[in-house]
Amino acid sequence: MSRLISKRIDELAFFNPSEKVVEGQTLKKIPMENLNIWSRKITGFVLGEYKSGSKFRNNDVLVAKITPCLENGKTAYVDILDENEVAFGSTEFIVLRPKEGIDSNFLYYLAISPTFRKRAISCMEGTSGRKRVNESTLKLYDILLPQEKQQKKIANVLLALDKKIELNNRINAELEAMAKTLYDYWFVQFDFPNEEGKPYKSSGGKMVYNTTLKREIPVMFSEGVLDNLGQIVGGSTPDTKDSDNFCIKGVPWITPNDLSNNQGNKYISKGEKNVSDKGIKSASLKKYPLGTVLLTSRAPIGYMAIARKEFTTNQGFKSFILNKGYPTDFVYYTIKNSLSIIIQFASGSTFKEISTTVLKTVPIVLPPLHIVKDFTNEIYSLTKKQNILEQECSELRNLRDWLLPMLMNGQVTVK
Repeated sequence: MSRLISKRIDELAFFNPSEKVVEGQTLKKIPMENLNIWSRKITGFVLGEYKSGSKFRNNDVLVAKITPCLENGKTAYVDILDENEVAFGSTEFIVLRPKEGIDSNFLYYLAISPTFRKRAISCMEGTSGRKRVNESTLKLYDILLPQEKQQKKIANVLLALDKKIELNNRINAELEAMAKTLYDYWFVQFDFPNEEGKPYKSSGGKMVYNTTLKREIPVMFSEGVLDNLGQIVGGSTPDTKDSDNFCIKGVPWITPNDLSNNQGNKYISKGEKNVSDKGIKSASLKKYPLGTVLLTSRAPIGYMAIARKEFTTNQGFKSFILNKGYPTDFVYYTIKNSLSIIIQFASGSTFKEISTTVLKTVPIVLPPLHIVKDFTNEIYSLTKKQNILEQECSELRNLRDWLLPMLMNGQVTVK
């Protein structure tokens, strides 16, 4: 085991370092929602007038200090700014800037390590649901860490895994854009290949006006509704106070929160919990097959995923079982293309929700099945690669999360 040294946390990093910013100045702003769960990468920024909030530069580390963002792992490394540029963000960030002798990437991995997180969570104060880290207390904690020469080596190992995850995510975003563009080209612009392989509408293919859809569609297409795509089903929740309703090796039980944590991914294999046979029976849950398309129907409406395996859900979903001849990818993109109408059809005073009855009636354009199958064959290689890369990312995250505490506590060393 590598020898560790003990240091106080405020000996490793400056907390919320001072930056000169003029009030009212327009700067890049990073809201809390631009920090993904357990992701090093910041997803973007908006421009805003500075009035208050945390201030930071490249190579700083942002740590969410409010519940549940801290517990959920919202911690990020700032690397999206220009040289010497200062940005600002949520008042609920703790900004950590490495002191001399501390590698900035190592500081990020220290901030997501179980030891640091336990320290931070133990410093939380306030009422339930609004607890925040007391930074003055957190600063005073001692923490064991590897010696300086090992810190950079550890950071480089973990960073290599994160860089590969980021690369896979960028590739998948491009693949998704290509697949969505092809769907729009075929079924929104109606330029699918005609019998001569030419774009149908642009080449003079016959179009007819549909009074229900209030638009022109190809003569061989028809009006339809989402109910035509498959059987729309809901879910339910077993008694969460009865631990026997859930088990480690049960059937995946998916909630909207699982899809929220899964954003950026098209497929889903599991949720936070698995439901037992007893839980399935007690809540009259049904098991839905792989390939089913999930759609959150409330709080919020519109998160989507494709199931990789048999699963169940809570009542926050309307899922589409593919039993009417239409393949998964076509159903997925048709629902996605209809989201603005689905949200428009939703109702409710406390929060918007769309019922199964209403969802079934959302109008869509229905192409002939042979054209749909040609489309799915066309994008097969894209979606197959997406699925493979997402699973690879999951394996890389598991490896990173397994290595992280052992590297930090000296159980594993880097030669």
